[in-house]
Amino acid sequence: MLKYKRIGVTAKSDLDDRDAAVASVLSILRKTGAEICFDAKRKRDLPSADKLPTFTCEEDMDLLVVIGGDGTILRAVRELQDFSIPILSVNRGAIGFLAELTVDEAPKKLLSFLQGKGVIDERSILNLTVERRGKTIVQSHVLNEAVISQGSIARLVNLRTMIDGEILATFRADGLIIATPTGSTAYSLAAGGPIVHPHLRATILTPINSHAFTQKPIVIPGKQTVDVEVLSQKNKFGDTKVSLTLDGQTFVTLQRHDRIRVSLGTETVKFLRRKKETFYGTLREKLKWGELPDE
Repeated sequence: MLKYKRIGVTAKSDLDDRDAAVASVLSILRKTGAEICFDAKRKRDLPSADKLPTFTCEEDMDLLVVIGGDGTILRAVRELQDFSIPILSVNRGAIGFLAELTVDEAPKKLLSFLQGKGVIDERSILNLTVERRGKTIVQSHVLNEAVISQGSIARLVNLRTMIDGEILATFRADGLIIATPTGSTAYSLAAGGPIVHPHLRATILTPINSHAFTQKPIVIPGKQTVDVEVLSQKNKFGDTKVSLTLDGQTFVTLQRHDRIRVSLGTETVKFLRRKKETFYGTLREKLKWGELPDE
């Protein structure tokens, strides 16, 4: 008896041996008797999915299967409109920190997930808006992080940052990472930020190469709102170029006095997992966290 009977499938667009990877997963799904539809934007050049109906939103879906790596998962989450639909990820990327299955595991494990034997792992997202001269020019959500950073000329940027209307600091740095606990093991970690358990409702602010020794990463309660104003200065090259990058994929060019408002969303992304607690094991397996150096 299937718990998830209507399955949507999406895949990484430039996956190596893409059709073979997709075909192997689709073959398993077809054997379960589930209804299958494929992402309309990613169906091109996939003979294995050619005859499948497509979806452009998730209104007729019980489960979304994502074939790819972490980047594909981040893209799928950013495009997600119905957060009640669980995501089951099949890794064909590099690290696959967010993924649950490998392609080799899929034949043995996929049916049990569809029968409802997995558990739901809920992850917070950040809701984000960018205002320019009083008008909203960007509205989005991210699973990992939003990064405000200097552009092609290596110059520090000034980012006046407030928490619930109270000034925190004006970061003079290469940039500022605003991350979820899920994103704490991504770019924020590489920039010196802390590892935060993904089930905590918190927001992490990590300056990138701050000019001040006193400006260190800080973790704030998830109920608080972060406002950042770009205070770039004119120089002989013109304004210092500043950009906003969402989950390492979406790029927005910012202007002086643009305001970025970020808050932890009330909705959560739901990942289908094989067991309830996988975070510490994932740290050890994927990041080799806590291992002693070879003697």
